Amino acid sequence: MKKLKFIFLAIAGLMLVTTSCIKDLDTIPLDRDQETAATVFDDPASYKQVLAKLYAGLAVSGQQGPAGQADISGIDEGFGQYLRGLWYHQELPTDEALISWNDQTIHDFHYQTWSSSDVFIAAMYYRIFYQITACNEFLRQTSDEKLDDRGVSGELRTDIAVYRAEARFLRALSYYHALDLFGNVPFVTESDPIGAFLPQQISRADLFDFIETELLEINDQLKDAQTNEYGRADKAAAWMLLAKLYLNAKVYTGTERYTDCLTYTEKVINAGYSLDEKYQWVFLADNNLSGEVILSINFDGLQTQTWGGTTFIIHAAIGGKMEPGEYGIDGGWAGTRTTSAFVDLFPDETGETDGRAMFFTDGQSKEIENVGKFEDGYAITKFRNITRSGTTGQNLTFPDTDFPLFRLADAYLMYAEAVLRGGGGSRAQALNYINALRERAYGDNSGNISDGDLTLDFILDERGRELYWEATRRTDLIRFGKFTGGKYLWPWKGGSPDGVATDSKYDLFPLPASDVNANPNLVQNPGY
Repeated sequence: MKKLKFIFLAIAGLMLVTTSCIKDLDTIPLDRDQETAATVFDDPASYKQVLAKLYAGLAVSGQQGPAGQADISGIDEGFGQYLRGLWYHQELPTDEALISWNDQTIHDFHYQTWSSSDVFIAAMYYRIFYQITACNEFLRQTSDEKLDDRGVSGELRTDIAVYRAEARFLRALSYYHALDLFGNVPFVTESDPIGAFLPQQISRADLFDFIETELLEINDQLKDAQTNEYGRADKAAAWMLLAKLYLNAKVYTGTERYTDCLTYTEKVINAGYSLDEKYQWVFLADNNLSGEVILSINFDGLQTQTWGGTTFIIHAAIGGKMEPGEYGIDGGWAGTRTTSAFVDLFPDETGETDGRAMFFTDGQSKEIENVGKFEDGYAITKFRNITRSGTTGQNLTFPDTDFPLFRLADAYLMYAEAVLRGGGGSRAQALNYINALRERAYGDNSGNISDGDLTLDFILDERGRELYWEATRRTDLIRFGKFTGGKYLWPWKGGSPDGVATDSKYDLFPLPASDVNANPNLVQNPGY
């Protein structure tokens, strides 16, 4: 890990400022005693080590953990971690989560009242483009020309071809997040010049096409499903990202692609994954044992220490009368809870009927009078630093719990939704997939639904019950037309205790004002 740190500092020094978006990222200048790319890749092991940093960019926040030598500046390093930022944007503006802290503009997420000067939005934007820039630089350094110059051949050359495919997948993943959160964004690839320049803005539809093309092109270069190292992308990960892209295609481009969504969910479903026996197992400290996780963001209490990721998700959810040791940690941060609207998606709040209802209610009120009070709103106990056998993770502060970015249950739900939206497929099979999830949740077939119950409204609710706090809710609500506007209200939407309608402009986050002001090629999203 120490060697990897210095290798990536060298790469970061070569990145310079490839887009206006990265101008404030404070990439660390090279020290005279540090390696440069000219020497880093003299060591054949460095190719895989730098690839590891690209994956680590989703999990850690800087060059040493849990803080120090941050990748981006201008915000607390924990707030600037990739997964934590993604979680904020996908969960806090929805019915699934609120946070009691009063850090800067964070409550504007609950109220859907943010602006283009919001520091948390800027941090996510810069984090996305830092990741894209890192992937671009890895692709530059592993081009055929570079490898020829270094005399790379044989098995290493073959391995590097796979690494490049994975780097392109990671870049596509970050561009997918940019597409989903921001719409029309600056666009840069490894083909753009190194050095300061003002990138052009790409339309949402064109960015959709780029992501699709990338994922289709790398499909044959990635390893087969379940044959890569744990936590690394394979063909199934690319299929899942394609399925998500196609499921939301009407939002992104105005054109439905539900049949394509079905094609790729079927590929995933037929790739040999299986639901874990117990729902809770997917979110524990040894969830690397899961048979349904397709791609995870990996955390290790000793090796990936960060104030973001699952460290944040687990610690922030614990407070009040909750006993931190029961969740495998040394203290709660008394931050995140959920709304009564989300609790009401379940048949009861105890979890005795639907085991996915993981609420801590002792000392907590169901309704939220004060967003800043942790005891207002039920706490969520889904993620824990405890193994299946009941032992704690390696570190009481930094959990071993990985974040399941893609899993089989989501493929089941996407298949069913695509069928209901007219993509083809089998309605009977869709019903079977939904009931498989419910049988696990209920422990028997008492929760099974009939064909008449299988509606789009049911699917949205079931996605909430199955995937809550997994950074999908905002995207789901937008696809169903219920994120902004007044079709679906929940407590504190629009800043009202009972919820009020909000402006549709909030279906997209704004580009940071600082970036729009710096780059005349950028046009701000409507309404900001």
